[in-house]
Amino acid sequence: MWIISVTTTTYCVYGKFPMQCPYCSSVETKVVDKRGTPSHDAFRRRRECLKCGKRFTTYERIEKIDLIVIKRDGRKEPFDRNKIKNGILKAGEKRLTEEQMEKITDEIEKKIRRLHKTEIPSKAIGEMVLKKLLTTDKVAYLRFASVYKTFMDVKGFEKELKQIKKEMVR
Repeated sequence: MWIISVTTTTYCVYGKFPMQCPYCSSVETKVVDKRGTPSHDAFRRRRECLKCGKRFTTYERIEKIDLIVIKRDGRKEPFDRNKIKNGILKAGEKRLTEEQMEKITDEIEKKIRRLHKTEIPSKAIGEMVLKKLLTTDKVAYLRFASVYKTFMDVKGFEKELKQIKKEMVR
């Protein structure tokens, strides 16, 4: 009886670095499940390390056209969806599920890309996040707004709360 062991080495972006197990750093892994994400713009792969046997998840996204974000001070930097996600994570901590935060991030990125522009002001991105959080969770909205709108005192919060109450009456 012959036992054939099949191992795979998967390479990260650009094929330069092998995909490593986050537990033992082995490059010998196998894919045990592959699914598309609900947004249809990525593949979720459940992998198993052939060395330590632990499982982990990786995501493969289609490389998108480079976007440039124009910051408030005029600087330009490459678009980074993780910055949106991190802002939402901080605002939604203990309020939103990880799935909700990922969905909001995906929706905002899609909306930005549908604009078919190569440059977008950071202010426009912030407004999109605020709009989405306002309809999702008012507390997360206030947390994000406090940083985004740089409230200097309680009066800033009070003003924003009044605005939320007005929106709720409509």
